[in-house]
Parts: sequence; C-alpha cells; structure tokens
Amino acid sequence: MKLLIVDDEKLTRNGLVSSINWEKLGISEIRQASDGINGLEAAREFLPDIVLCDVRMPRMNGIAMLEQIEAFLPEVAAIFMSGYSDKDYLKAAIKLKAINYIEKPIDPAEIEETITKAVQQRSRLHRNPGVDARFGSSDAAQLAYCFTIPYSSCKDTVDALCARFRDYHGADRFKSVTTFIVRLMDAPEDPTELARIYTSLQNYLSRMHLHMICSEKRIHHLVFHIYGERPAAESTLLMIAGEINRILASCADCCTAIGDTVSSVSSVYHSYESAVIALQSSFFFEPGSILPAGSVSSLPQADIPAIQQQVSRYITALNENNETAVSDTLLTLEQLMYHRTGILPNQLKGIYYDMFSCLYKMRRQHQLHPDFVLENQDNIMDIMDSCFSFFHLHRILTEKTMAYFQDFKNSSPENSIIYLIREFIAQHYQDTDLSVKSISGHINMSASYTCTFFKNETGMTLNQYITDFRMKKAAQLLADPRNRINDISGQVGYNDGNYFSKSFRKITGVSPSEYREQVNKR
Repeated sequence: MKLLIVDDEKLTRNGLVSSINWEKLGISEIRQASDGINGLEAAREFLPDIVLCDVRMPRMNGIAMLEQIEAFLPEVAAIFMSGYSDKDYLKAAIKLKAINYIEKPIDPAEIEETITKAVQQRSRLHRNPGVDARFGSSDAAQLAYCFTIPYSSCKDTVDALCARFRDYHGADRFKSVTTFIVRLMDAPEDPTELARIYTSLQNYLSRMHLHMICSEKRIHHLVFHIYGERPAAESTLLMIAGEINRILASCADCCTAIGDTVSSVSSVYHSYESAVIALQSSFFFEPGSILPAGSVSSLPQADIPAIQQQVSRYITALNENNETAVSDTLLTLEQLMYHRTGILPNQLKGIYYDMFSCLYKMRRQHQLHPDFVLENQDNIMDIMDSCFSFFHLHRILTEKTMAYFQDFKNSSPENSIIYLIREFIAQHYQDTDLSVKSISGHINMSASYTCTFFKNETGMTLNQYITDFRMKKAAQLLADPRNRINDISGQVGYNDGNYFSKSFRKITGVSPSEYREQVNKR
C-alpha cells in the first residue's frame, strides 16, 4: 500500500521514514510533502491509500487538505498528528473519518499500531465479493463509498466507475438500487469474519437475482447498496433486512434501516440519505429492529418537557430515598421514550447523565461501598458509550438504582476513614503508582498505622483490597469486547501485562482471555 506523509517539519518527516519498518507494516511506497498545498498535489499524482498528516501547516491545514483529497479518493485512510493542546476539539472534528489522532512528540509504537489498523481497514474495503471479480473489488468499494456522498460532489468518479462496470457486464445493472445501513454494537475487526458476512449475504441475494456493493461508514456502520434489473417488492426488502440481521446476529446486536428504492446512479445518495434518516431513530428500538424509510415519520414525537419533568421527579425522589416514587418515575420514563422520534440519542444521554450523576452523589453521601460501574463520575460517560439502545441504557439505570436502595437498606455506618480510603482507591486504581504510601498521605496517617487500621476494620489487607478492586474492574472491562485485552492491564494500573494476567488468574482461576471467552458464551 502507498503512504503519503505531509508535515511542514522536515525532521519529523525524515524521522518517521527512517525509524519505522514500513515494509513490515504493509507499506510498499512512501511519498512526502511539506504542506497542505503540496500534499494535495502529491495525492493527485501519487493516489495514496493512507495519508499521515500534521493538522496545522502553512498555506493549507491538514483537515482542509483531507477534505479535498476525499473528493477524488473517498476511501483514503486519514491519520492526523499535532503538537497542540486542542486535542479534544480536533478529535471531535475528524472522528467520522480519521483512523486516529496522534499527539506530538510522536511515539513510533503508536504510529505502527495505527498504520496497521489503517492497512487492515483498507484491505477490508478491497474485499467486495458482491460484484463480478472482473470489475475489481477496489472499484466496487470505491463506488459503494461514492454512493454515500452527494452525486454532485463525485459525479466524474461515479460516472467513470459505472462506465467501467458497463464495459465488464455489457449492461447497466443499476436499474433499481436500494441502500441498507446496519448499525452494529461491535463491528467485527477480523477481515475473515467480514468476508464471511459479505459472502453469506451475496449468496442469499443471488437466489433473487440481486447483487450488492458494500462499504464501511463511520464507526460500527455497514452500508449495502443492493441492485438489480427491477425494483424489489417491499416484502422482499423486509426479508433481505431480516437476513442481514440474522447473519450479523452472531457478531453483535444490530439494527437495519432500508432506504427508498431509486432507479439511477445519480439518485443512490437519496436512497442512502433516507436510510440514514430512518436509522437516526434506531437507538429507541430494540436490537434486531428493521426500519424502512418513511416508517419512522408516523411514530409519535417524544414529549421532551414531560421527560424532563420525570427526570426532576426521579432526582427529588432519590434524594428523599422514596423507592416507590423512583420506581414509578422510571416506568413512566420508559413509556415516554418507547419507539419515539424527535429526540437525538446524545440529547437523551445528556438527560440520563443527570440521573446517573445524582445516583453517584447519593452513594457518596451515604458512604456506600463503591459500585464498580459507578466508581467515579467520569465513568458515567463510558456507560453512555457502551449502550447500543435506549432499552440498554434504561435497564442499567434501573438496575443501578435498585442496587442503590438495596445497599442503602443493608448498609451499616462505616468508619469515615475507611470510606475515604475506599473512595481514594476507586478514583486512583488506574494509577500505576497507587500505593499504601499515597493512600496514607491522603488520609494523613502513617503507612504502618493505615495498614493495621484497614485490616482491623475490614478483615483484609490494604493491598488485597486494591488488587481485588482492580481485578473486579478488569473483569468488567473484559466483558466489553471493544476493550482490547492488551490495553486492559494499563487501564487498571498495571505496567506489566504478564504480571496482570498472573494476578487475574490467581483471583479468578482463569486467564483474561479465558474469562472473556466464558462471558461471551453466556
């Protein structure tokens, strides 16, 4: 594959080229450019698969350059670099397209990991078994991607690809096209798994004399443009969506939206756009749902003032420890959100954040034992991100609320110092330098007295408690397949992955990988 490096610092460019074994990563050709303008010109001539570029450069910044490159290379994989402090803003601005954002000074290991990911993504895009092999899998993937952007933005590219398609087939098969978009809880990373999915679906479609080209869009989204000589019946489209969900069920929870059927390549973007609109409401439907274009418009609108009123009642009842009122409020909230439109997922997550925050504060106020999901307020955002649907989010809130009332009923007054120790550990378990010394310093006691006091009050040593807390958190992270096992050790405060694995096996009786396998089978 071909890599274009664009950076106004010559030392950075040369350092990257000389410090990494690019051939081992699958990169066969490298070209350099000194700024955005030169990078754009080089991309037109070089046609790179991957662009590694600085964000801030003279004449044209990296984001503006990539926007123009995508017009003629829609599949290009982008990796941004920057030495500036606006990392969060830049991540938000480029997250729909970029493979990664790398902060300077550059870590070669992070570059290697990111390039490997980019090569894998490009390889997956090149596998597109839904068309005649003579047309070329790369051409098919590029055409599938072009269909997801307005025709006017890539007219020349689409027309050229369709002309090649007609040359190979001797006819225009895009007489009827319908776009299907699948939102996945976890997109399969294994290229062989994706190939199996594509092949299974194409085999199913071939029995109906239908074909497909496909693309990956954004994060956890698969796009299928299914085409044939004549429009498929509505019942057939529903059957196809059902088959897509069935094939993908072994990978993760999913929802499928069906776009309008169109009769020309210039209109395929309309089919894609109508599917996107339908998919926007998928968060409020159960996993496995099928959402045809137009069906969502007939659903009732969410009553946002009523929802906000129930949130206020929840917070008031929770502060008053009124379990009955809290339960009634949660039930009403679920009814207010069931299969509704007119509210975006992030808007609802913001509303639920307030309720989770109140729950977290109440646990702290009553000095209850830390909840391993709500061990700190920052972790609430992780809960939001992990929820595939509103039902999942609401279920977690309900379970955590009921657990709070149960813990509150069963709690006995805990020594305030022990509570401070537990809270400190909950907030700092990720720190590799968490120790008896740092804990004793926090509570202004000597290290030896802190250990003795904690053992007398809890029946276990302080180090045992820290290890137990970390292992329970590791088990929670392992249950989420999006977390890589190699990263989890660092996320729970271990520098040495081997030592972490040994500690995990000692506590649980199985290795981290064996534990994940057991959880996935449940």
